[in-house]
Amino acid sequence: MTTKEVSTLWMHGGAWKMTDENFPLENIGAQSVDRALALLSLIGRSAVEGVGLSTIVQDTGLSRPTARRLLLALMRARMVEQDTATRHYFLGEETYVLGVLAAQRFDLMDLTRNSLVDLAALSGDSVFLSVRRDSFSVCLHKEEGAFPIRTHALQVGYRHPLGVGAGSLAILAALPAEERAEILSRNTDILAQNFPDCSPQALKPLINQAIERGYSLNPGLVLTSSWAVGAAFKMPGGRVAGAISIAAIDSRMGPERQAELGAALLLETAKIEARMAKTFALSKSTDLPRHRTQFSAAAKG
Repeated sequence: MTTKEVSTLWMHGGAWKMTDENFPLENIGAQSVDRALALLSLIGRSAVEGVGLSTIVQDTGLSRPTARRLLLALMRARMVEQDTATRHYFLGEETYVLGVLAAQRFDLMDLTRNSLVDLAALSGDSVFLSVRRDSFSVCLHKEEGAFPIRTHALQVGYRHPLGVGAGSLAILAALPAEERAEILSRNTDILAQNFPDCSPQALKPLINQAIERGYSLNPGLVLTSSWAVGAAFKMPGGRVAGAISIAAIDSRMGPERQAELGAALLLETAKIEARMAKTFALSKSTDLPRHRTQFSAAAKG
């Protein structure tokens, strides 16, 4: 099979990194889609001020022609727009439309907000919502507690290989064994290069521990002084949807507190799953027939 070396984009420490991989030529089109979607995430992290082309090129490692070509494609789809004065790029109106449409069926922030707020109040520490995106996790929200000393290992918009961080580790541990092994194999080079303390060998006992306890522990593998516990939650059909996690300085994460916060996480993930089941049941009973009618009419037209 003919292959071509291309680069993938992923998030590390607030910046996009490139990793060279070999892909079959027939997959290059899909790779372009991956790159374009990664650019959307990068632009979305600067939703107010926008992002200049020079910053995009610097943060992604893409050439200016490649970055510009992808941006033009996104602009044609109205997913990105450019300010005529500053020349900065912003998320376009179509991203808002898609977000509103998706929220009609599944608003993850709405379904998890109460749990995030309650956990931040209970713990006093930073609480995170992360979701799975292929072999990575993306942080969607951070809820701060009242304790004055906070950790900064994870921020909204960060995209890490699965297994890096408590929420990401919880997602990985909740997957079937075969799928876990495939993801760890796929991420081996990225982990070795950028997260040497999170090698597959180092993660395996933590994965087993998470499976046994129901919640994960990150014992300072990303930042030495930042420890965290996390728990995954699933869609009604059983697919892993994401995770919530609590991060604190290491002195606040002794064994007893780990167990206390782990139990609180399990309680809240059960509540989230119950809310999701109710929401999807309502969507199935009310929205889907209407959508089917619309699609049928469109097909006949």
